[in-house]
Amino acid sequence: MKKFLRNAFILVLPFILMISINEIERMFINEQPYKYLNVTAENSGAMIPDRCTWVCHDNTQYCLEHHVKLLKPYTSTTNKIYFGTIDLLASTGNYGAANIIFLVVLAPLLIWFFLIKSIDVQFAIKQYKKESK
Repeated sequence: MKKFLRNAFILVLPFILMISINEIERMFINEQPYKYLNVTAENSGAMIPDRCTWVCHDNTQYCLEHHVKLLKPYTSTTNKIYFGTIDLLASTGNYGAANIIFLVVLAPLLIWFFLIKSIDVQFAIKQYKKESK
């Protein structure tokens, strides 16, 4: 039961943190929210030079010019990964569904699975060392 609770906590914690941070941040947004197909986003759709908005989603070049600082020297590499992922998801025929399935569901579950396996192996090593003394 302890192991189940640990694994469930590790799975749920990132979602709780993400939702909490988004809801706290929502209180400090003063701009008009971005709307698309009757869906209202949390962020603005305005071009704001000192932070990302939906403009960055729709115009990556604007974001690269105004917001990318630490990765500037590596954009030739990160752009290949970023645009390659977008092209791969778009090649499925339904970019939105592929984005949700792969990046929102499968990738986090895979990371969670390997993290749990890593913790289990670490405990097994610790137990083996304790028994072999």
